[in-house]
Amino acid sequence: MAPFEKSVEMMPFKQRRCLGNTPYDFFLETRKDEVCTIRTKFPNKLPVIVERYVREKTLPLLDKTKFLVPFELTLGQFLCLLRNKFSLESTQALFLLVAERSMSCMSSSMGEVYSHHSDTDGFLYITYASQEVFGAPPPASGSSNELNQQR
Repeated sequence: MAPFEKSVEMMPFKQRRCLGNTPYDFFLETRKDEVCTIRTKFPNKLPVIVERYVREKTLPLLDKTKFLVPFELTLGQFLCLLRNKFSLESTQALFLLVAERSMSCMSSSMGEVYSHHSDTDGFLYITYASQEVFGAPPPASGSSNELNQQR
């Protein structure tokens, strides 16, 4: 992948659409039109943009950022789908920030989350991040028995 493509891929969705000298309002209208098209084609689905937190180091970038999600899917089920995409172990934590500022209840449906936190362009923006919450990472070499015998 070329360096420019990689840097564009790491930019937030809104900024990727604003490259060049075109005014921001034009791209806002473009995103609104895109959401309108999606909602007419798929009336039972919600347009969601999922992006990695800017300072995230351990989780990889997703292969796509746009998702069409059913209204009745819960945020917890959506989290499980993302965990499977990343192939995370049970000891690795994954957090979802809705609208880049708040953690929402995992039992809320995506329709509820969308109605409260959707952006002016019509997309729901979700940011994912991880944090080491279950203690220190396991030792790189040697088993726990070997370490206990050395003490």
